[in-house]
Amino acid sequence: MSRDVKQPIGQKRLTNIATVRFKKMGKRFEIACYKNTVVNWRNGVEKDINEVVQTTTVFANVSKGVLAKREDLQAAFGTADDEAVCRIILADGDLQVSDKERKVHYDALYKDVANILVDKCVNPETNRPYTNTMVERALKEAHFAVDPKRSAKQQALEAIPVLQRVIPLRRANMRLKVQVAPAAEHDLELLLREHHAIIEKQDATSSQVTIICLSEPGRYRDLHAFVQKAAGGGGRLEVLALAASEESDARPSAAPAAPDTGDLTDRMQQSSLSGDGSSVLPYGGQQWQQQSQQPSAVGQSGYAAGASSVPVEPRSSSAAAPAPQGELIYSGDIAGLPDEHASRRERFAEIDTLQPGWRVELRSRGDSVTPSFISPSGARVGSYALARRAALAASKATIA
Repeated sequence: MSRDVKQPIGQKRLTNIATVRFKKMGKRFEIACYKNTVVNWRNGVEKDINEVVQTTTVFANVSKGVLAKREDLQAAFGTADDEAVCRIILADGDLQVSDKERKVHYDALYKDVANILVDKCVNPETNRPYTNTMVERALKEAHFAVDPKRSAKQQALEAIPVLQRVIPLRRANMRLKVQVAPAAEHDLELLLREHHAIIEKQDATSSQVTIICLSEPGRYRDLHAFVQKAAGGGGRLEVLALAASEESDARPSAAPAAPDTGDLTDRMQQSSLSGDGSSVLPYGGQQWQQQSQQPSAVGQSGYAAGASSVPVEPRSSSAAAPAPQGELIYSGDIAGLPDEHASRRERFAEIDTLQPGWRVELRSRGDSVTPSFISPSGARVGSYALARRAALAASKATIA
């Protein structure tokens, strides 16, 4: 039984392309480009046209492989040069965007809107910014849809009143430094009070008055107009921070030396001693024992003179363990963990079984949630492994 013999076809199939169409003088002209390159060409990021178009040939229909006629190119563009025509079509033609390209652009714009909201807004209850994950989740709960034809900043400002129906949110105050003549001090204070600005620092000399304050971003123009007009042109307005929050105000400080880690059980037993004239100070998730009387001589064995059974931890030059960081989302008993953390509640219940009275804090850091445990005596222990070990030691000591 004979079969039909298929003859090779001299066609060059163009696949995985982005088509740019241009209509002029009743004729349609198309060029075949690589995906995700036309926008870069129009933005000036890509300079090499060979990296944008798959071929400089101008088509009447790309999908069918029909080439444009030379006389049509000459009549429409005044030239028959393919590369010159491609540049015109790239600049003014209509780009046919695929579904995947549209989704990538939409997701990038959605993240840009969320990033602007994180930078410009804070939680009014804590004066701290939200994380990107929390803002994106709130945008989805509020059913906020971005417009790909508008800028991310403009849409972020429009999203603020929409998000306020879902989470507590407000624009972060600007930290401003205002310098005016002494004669304008009273009028400036009245203006700041009218705008509900918070004065952080105020210095006055014989020649000028300097006020550092927190003000709403929408009041900046009024303050600028006051400095330019009411102050007689001799004032000055300086922006110290576009978005002032508790997180941006925090400054790292040098931490004193921390004690050696040692055995957690021994340190917790030491923390409960109060009859030897020592005071226990919590710091950096560990406990320090500081003598309230004159320090006793400590021998190589690590025991203080006159207290043969109480070891004193020597101070070392190692850095102190960092305090818990991130936004606090829960603080309380282990059994009181909300349902969204039910898996953690079941796992942490073992600590409460071994030694009742433990507390846990959950802090959000980016996309992760980190727990930190506090013992019944109020000592911050830290991770789950350390807390379980301490609770197990306390349970064994009770049984013994």
